[in-house]
Amino acid sequence: MRIFVTGASGWIGSALVPELIDGGHQVVGLARSDASAAALTGAGVEVVRGSVEDLDVLRETAAASDGVVHLAFQHERAFGGDFRGAAEADRRAVDALGGALTGSDRPFVLASGLAGLNPGRLVTERDLPTVDGSPLSVRGATAQAVLALASQGVRSSVVRLSPTCHGEGDNGFIAMLTALAREKGVSGYAGDGTNRWPAVHRLDAARLFRLAVEKAPAGSVLHGAAEEGVALRDVAGVIGRHLGVPVAPVAPEDADEHFGWLGAVIGLDAPASSALTRELLGWEPTGPGLLEDLDLGHYFHAPAAPAV
Repeated sequence: MRIFVTGASGWIGSALVPELIDGGHQVVGLARSDASAAALTGAGVEVVRGSVEDLDVLRETAAASDGVVHLAFQHERAFGGDFRGAAEADRRAVDALGGALTGSDRPFVLASGLAGLNPGRLVTERDLPTVDGSPLSVRGATAQAVLALASQGVRSSVVRLSPTCHGEGDNGFIAMLTALAREKGVSGYAGDGTNRWPAVHRLDAARLFRLAVEKAPAGSVLHGAAEEGVALRDVAGVIGRHLGVPVAPVAPEDADEHFGWLGAVIGLDAPASSALTRELLGWEPTGPGLLEDLDLGHYFHAPAAPAV
């Protein structure tokens, strides 16, 4: 198949590209910069220039493809304080892509998130996001809109990714926590640190997206969670050991001061199951678990940029 991938040069996209090519697919990648275009060309990808704001480009490229994987999201904008704006731009992009695929029975796979879905209990693929008008729920509504395309002749699916999609080269939450521990001289966790985050290795996540493109039934919700929940106190412990800094709790009321914008999510308890995903697609993660990956040492090779 000829697969259009937005975010093809990103953290998961750059792993998905070889996964798709090795699976016999042709990849068309969206590139908004010369550097991204060069990286994609070198990886054997046909490049289309543009961004998620270029809705005509999205429509035309999707219409000319056999399927779409939408990974791109304006993370810089979201983390810069305008999450709602980033989420609303994502919804416009999804509407453009989905509209181009309507009635075609072609696959449309959306990357979404697991964090924040029914905190405090094990989330399954059957759980629905809360849509209450909050900035975070805008993204949940977008995922529901993609699933609704199943009734309009699109083989749509949503991959809810773990907040910790880890591996060598990661610049996400775990890298940020590592940078904070190095900067502050203490590896902290919120409260008693027993809150759990699901985790998945980047290469396992990429394989899940390929399987979704190839065979996920229309309207499928899939969970990119190799581990149901890793306690944040254990994560802090490994970070502290590798950096040679003490490991200590941070009172919930001090979380924002210590963790910066991460303070809003660091205490979240968000375990998630992927049992239904594994049964449906035969997905079996093979990469190292989060604590094992941390112990490989690549998160600590060189000082990271300040996280906040």
